[in-house]
Amino acid sequence: MSPSCPISQRRIDTNLVRVISFQVFLFTVLFSVTHSLLFVVIILFDFVMRIMRQEKLSPFYLTASFILKQWQAAPKYADESPKRFALYLGLITASMILLFAVAGLVKTAIFVSLILIICTFLEVLFDFCIGCKIYYVLQLVKVMKHDRNFN
Repeated sequence: MSPSCPISQRRIDTNLVRVISFQVFLFTVLFSVTHSLLFVVIILFDFVMRIMRQEKLSPFYLTASFILKQWQAAPKYADESPKRFALYLGLITASMILLFAVAGLVKTAIFVSLILIICTFLEVLFDFCIGCKIYYVLQLVKVMKHDRNFN
């Protein structure tokens, strides 16, 4: 594919993403309130399983799939690339939370967790993905860099 085309061949159900985001939101809030690292470890495990495309081992994916099946929600598909980029950003953010918490910098960990809380809150309530917006900006920069007529 050309550098101007960020569209991937894969599609993802945004309803599934929103239910998963709610779970990440919930576990991040639980960490912020209790300071229990278990919640962050579960988030990290889930992110890693989904990044490795091992959805059958992802507790959030399995839960979200079950919920959507029970609701009989019709899938709403979108390009997977921006959502995967956001997934990587979530992994980095959750890793930072864990590292700060383990290092004893609990206030810093909570501050970083607030970033994850805000991002997941926006995804859940408004279907607004900050990681996706960053992805599209990066794609635009990439296009501008390769397009000689874009001046």
